[in-house]
Amino acid sequence: MSGGERPELGEVPETALWTLWHRALEARRPDTVLHDPKAVELVGRIDFPFEERFGHGALASQLQALRAACFDREVADFLARNPRGTVVCLGEGLETQAWRVDNGRARWLTVDLPEVAALRERLLPPDERHRIFPCSATDPRWMDEVDPAQGVLISTQGLLMYLRPTEVRALIAACAERFPGASFVLDAVPRWFSARATQGRLRDRHYQAPPMPFGMNADEHGKLATAHPAVTGVREVYPEGGRGLVRVLLPLVARLNARPSVVALRFA
Repeated sequence: MSGGERPELGEVPETALWTLWHRALEARRPDTVLHDPKAVELVGRIDFPFEERFGHGALASQLQALRAACFDREVADFLARNPRGTVVCLGEGLETQAWRVDNGRARWLTVDLPEVAALRERLLPPDERHRIFPCSATDPRWMDEVDPAQGVLISTQGLLMYLRPTEVRALIAACAERFPGASFVLDAVPRWFSARATQGRLRDRHYQAPPMPFGMNADEHGKLATAHPAVTGVREVYPEGGRGLVRVLLPLVARLNARPSVVALRFA
């Protein structure tokens, strides 16, 4: 157990620690697929039994890192085109993406539940360009905190699976309505995974995954465009690279319908 901050989080908020731990595990490797020294630093500052609670699975850590890298590429591409744009991270938890891809000019807004926002504020204090707004991602108040003048990308990494399908559609529709021309990047678990989590059948060592009401297979990506008429682009973002057997299997997994996916939406 590390010394320092002692978080006490509820079931879904605790997933912020799970993803942080696995990114840090991967980042510690000399052959890592995701350079994330800030994640390693944070784990060292948090008083929590990470390994006892979440295990030490190299596969899970690499897959989490590859997912994060998909979002990193989308954000980096957005900032290349909109260097002073705003990146809104809904349900960001203790994600350290800003330390991986920030260009020194962009603005970042973290939106998360008050208990997670308070923890993030203590561990990663906000500044003029990095702000934290404590509220649910489904609460439209956060939208008033965004200046869309220089472009907007909305990232929902590791969030939507914990919402109900109706909430997912409503969130996409609200963002499309409020931020014309913006990008919206999401990830989804397949339906079988969602069902197992909701039935309480996803357990690893001492960790029980929370229910995941929203699941989506690859052939359903196009349905996201029906959330609002302004959703004019739907594009899957495939993981790249990988190490060992994962690198070999990624092209094969990409052919499966029931697979995890990262999807980028474009609003007119």
